[in-house]
Formats: sequence, structure tokens, C-alpha cells
Amino acid sequence: MSESTSGSDFDDAGSAASGSDFDGAAEWDERYRSADRLWTADVNPALIAEVSDLTPGTALDVGSGEGADARWLADRGWQVTAVDISQVAIDRARETDARESITWLQADLTGAEVPGIGFGLVSLQYFPVARSDDRTMQKILDAVGPGGHLLVVSHEAEGIRAHGRNPDDYFQPADIAALLGDGWTTVTDETRERGVAAGGGAHTHDVVLHARRES
Repeated sequence: MSESTSGSDFDDAGSAASGSDFDGAAEWDERYRSADRLWTADVNPALIAEVSDLTPGTALDVGSGEGADARWLADRGWQVTAVDISQVAIDRARETDARESITWLQADLTGAEVPGIGFGLVSLQYFPVARSDDRTMQKILDAVGPGGHLLVVSHEAEGIRAHGRNPDDYFQPADIAALLGDGWTTVTDETRERGVAAGGGAHTHDVVLHARRES
């Protein structure tokens, strides 16, 4: 999650894949315990822009953190499965909102299976997946059902470098677009200003990929 929004981030993530370049569940649990709230309660702006006009259905929020995006989706009629590597984050999100339209789950998707298939929306907000981890990326894509939507939002390259990371180490929206192939239609593929900078002013632009799987 970035400092001013609710999605996960490369250096400040509310949820990140475990591995040599990522903190694991224990590290993220400790990070959440270090503050009453790690992120703000603001929904990510790209989610509002890309999803507001969609017909609600089932949604998978990958890297849900303290749950702002999941709550926003549920407010608009979506049945949400919200997944985060941190049990502390999941418990905190559930305490904030225990309604039945949101299922809060702790899981590290680099090892665990995606909790469900056929989602109408799969949202990855600043969720880092290592370029070497094709399997995790593919199983997330496979969770999008026929007629469903994939929304991937990332820092632009300079924003990633500002967090001390190499953007070439991670799947970027362009890499994910190249994986989609036939059967997908691109709705949005662009870099846009965030409106409100985060990361100490380093995170000024988002790279947004929104694609729809054909029915």
C-alpha cells in the first residue's frame, strides 16, 4: 500500500509476495503491529476510475492490506474476496468491517492457490510479483472469469527506483499485457498522474492496465 492510498507498494506494501526480495508474513505482521494504521483509508484512485461503471459481481482484491479497496467495492455491491499475506492486516480489516459481502483471507499467493476462480474483477494495486515467478502471475490471471476484468496498477519505473528497487525485477503492466494474448481486450493501458503524490513525493504517476477477458 502506498502512503496515501490503500494498495500495496514495492517498498511500503501492505502485502507482498514472499521470497528473497520480499518480506514474508512475519515481517509484514510486525510492520502492521508497529502502527495503529499503516495506510490511510482512501481507496486507490485507479480503482475508482476503472471500476465505477462496471456491473458488480465477484471481486478478488490481491494485497488487500487494511481493506480500503475491498470496502469500497463492497459498498458498490461487489462480493469481495480480500487476500493479504499479513494476518495482522486481515484481522484489522475484519474488525473494521465484518459484513458478509467481504471474505477476509490470509494467504501468500506465491505458495497458496488463489482462493477461487471465475472472478468478475481481479485487482492488483501495487502488488509486486517477481519476474522469475511466472506461476504466481499466471494463476492470478487465470482467476479472471469469462467476461471478467483485470486491473493492474503499478508505480512508474522512476517511482519504483525511488523505493530502492529495480523495476526490471518485477512484472510490470506491459509484461502482464504481453501474457494476455488472444481472448482479452485492453480497456486501458496508460501512465497517468496520481493526483496526490505519495512516497515522500516520489510516487507521482501510476501505470494502469485494465483488460477484459472475452466471454
